[in-house]
Amino acid sequence: MTSVEVRKHLVHALGTDLVGPDCDCTDLHAEVLPQAPSRWYLTGFLVPIDANEDEKSDEAAAEGVDELGKGSGVDDEATPEPAAARKVYFPSSMGMSLLVPKEAKELRVTVGWGDYLPDGITEVTELVARLSGPTLTSEGVPIEGHEVTSLLKRWRRKERSEKLTLKVPTTTKVEPPKPVPGSDGLEVVLSVRPVKDIPAFDGLVPRGTRSVSVFLVNRRKPVGDASVRDAAFAFQAALDVRCEVPFVPRPNLRGLESNEWDERVADLQYRDVCEYAVGHGVSTRAEMEAGDCRTVYTRWIPSAEVERVAPAAMQGVELRMEELAALPDAATASAKLSGLVTQYREWIDKQGANVPAKPKPRKVTAQQLLHNAGHAAKRIEAGIKLLADPLVFDAFVTANKVMAVAARRRLGPIAGKKLEDVASPTWRPFQLAFLLMNLDGVVNPTHADREVVDLLFFPTGGGKTEAYLGLAAFTLVYRRLTHPGLTGAGLSVLMRYTLRLLTLDQLGRAATLICALERERLQSADRLGDWPFEIGLWVGRGATPNDMGHKGHKDTTYTARARTIAYKNDPKGKPSPIPLEDCPWCGQKFTANSFNLFPNPDNPTNLRITCTGRDRPCDFQRNNPLPILTVDEPIYRRLPCFLIATVDKFAAMPWTGPVGGFFGKATRHDKDGFYGPCDPNAGVPLPGPLPPPDLVIQDELHLISGPMGTMVGLYETALDELCSRDVGGHKVRPKIIASTATV
Repeated sequence: MTSVEVRKHLVHALGTDLVGPDCDCTDLHAEVLPQAPSRWYLTGFLVPIDANEDEKSDEAAAEGVDELGKGSGVDDEATPEPAAARKVYFPSSMGMSLLVPKEAKELRVTVGWGDYLPDGITEVTELVARLSGPTLTSEGVPIEGHEVTSLLKRWRRKERSEKLTLKVPTTTKVEPPKPVPGSDGLEVVLSVRPVKDIPAFDGLVPRGTRSVSVFLVNRRKPVGDASVRDAAFAFQAALDVRCEVPFVPRPNLRGLESNEWDERVADLQYRDVCEYAVGHGVSTRAEMEAGDCRTVYTRWIPSAEVERVAPAAMQGVELRMEELAALPDAATASAKLSGLVTQYREWIDKQGANVPAKPKPRKVTAQQLLHNAGHAAKRIEAGIKLLADPLVFDAFVTANKVMAVAARRRLGPIAGKKLEDVASPTWRPFQLAFLLMNLDGVVNPTHADREVVDLLFFPTGGGKTEAYLGLAAFTLVYRRLTHPGLTGAGLSVLMRYTLRLLTLDQLGRAATLICALERERLQSADRLGDWPFEIGLWVGRGATPNDMGHKGHKDTTYTARARTIAYKNDPKGKPSPIPLEDCPWCGQKFTANSFNLFPNPDNPTNLRITCTGRDRPCDFQRNNPLPILTVDEPIYRRLPCFLIATVDKFAAMPWTGPVGGFFGKATRHDKDGFYGPCDPNAGVPLPGPLPPPDLVIQDELHLISGPMGTMVGLYETALDELCSRDVGGHKVRPKIIASTATV
């Protein structure tokens, strides 16, 4: 079974669970439920429009969910505010709107639904009779209405489907409701109005086009008893609308008339992806036949297909990381990489032939996009030329080397395979292009590209993480090459998130890269300095400890000491002191012996993490701990070069003095770390100031457009100022890149 078939089965199972059987579930057409169907299914049904408030409301909607307990690893000790109580009402109608050409005379509508009645009752009238007073069983024995409750333990479904033909008037009109045959009160309502001629839509909407709305309304008479109200509901309600002539695609009204650049680009790029209907209270699906749409139907569970994006083959361009790491000189690099620019420009020229002549807004947007693409090509070309600088070239080949090593570890031992069984790690073209086009902005602090936020916008699984980790690797190495000794230490790459769970997902991948960098540094300390490459996770104490703690500390739950001791005493019952379960270098599981309080358990200053796996060799065992910091105290002291953080932690800036070390405020040092004004007597003076962060990565960019982004904005100005420095009279900020897969 293919992945597409598996997905199809999963979606079908989800729909059957939430809505109920559809036309494909022939084995469930006469299903019997052990309770009322409105309690069994969550959506997909219509209640009588004249039902009273209690029958139309969802009594279960106000039920709250259990709160997360302490130690969940998601939030700190914060009890969420209860949601405001409000009634949720079931719908009494649903429908769709679509466009039909002037040639359309009629629509053929198929109405589908399921009726559920207590087992043993075949008609609603029979149920009403039993509820209204004494009646007789088939044996002639009188039963009382209240005894009908015994019948409610089983509800039997009856599949229903009716076809109607609706005439489409040529003028604005709301047609009288048309009863659905044999439905006891379901009606189809048709509304028609002409589409005005709008100059912006010239050529998109034919003259004489009409907008047609088709609704299914439940006007059944309520049963009158809450216990059997479902007998009047229409479950699995569905509309299927067909026309002899093709429907007219709906133009993107917002995109064509919008001043928002994103909406105009989306309108242009998706101009061939047409919408043929919009649902009201329900989603719709169009059925295509030879490029035309003559059938549209409703679906209670919206779905959309996202096409897989695969890189195209590029001849004459070296994309293998290990080959790029072995480049002998800049001239060879230019010869191996220039084809990337050449072929990109050839592609741009071909796109010029696809610029739409009208409508005008699309033409203007297309021309601007081609201009932007040409500028990107120039930036990539400039990045290749920049490799003539020996330090830039050194950083570039070293970044390729550590990225290749990290990829081999991730696809090899971490995935349970041998290193030699892993294919040569290869860049996707956009990843290498992104790295090259950002070299100028990282290397030259006063370059115009430094002020540009470059966005990686690619579908999930497309390789965004490797693209920005590649640039991060270059930035870290270049800083060490240009700032020898201890002056190259300190925070260089800051990776920000708005949600803590996302940081935990990316920590392992970034940690593998830092491990590769640290191994490279140990082999080339003369080039990359004596201070180790380290990665820090700076998030709330629900996920990582904020304090090391000590013997007799008042906090016996959240300190690193308390968590580590508890985990060592009960590895199966207590959570790990850090949110990583596997070694990011070899993939073996951490054990209780992987976490050690250094230099002693009573008064620790650091939590050292080592790999204790025995299944395969690992470079980070025994006296060589992993370069990972997860406790605030050692993070402030050691100033890891790569910091993964959630923006809520920056709220601590005004009250936590050591945070200033992140922004180049450290003035002293010793073998254990760096110190600023909060520790004026610790260590000895640094030979020079530590630079502030060079690169800021804002992953999951779409999250900052909502309420969380509003909160992030409160700290953005302060962060921008703290990360800035004066270079030759110019205010230099860190280079910012962003990533998202979500529109």
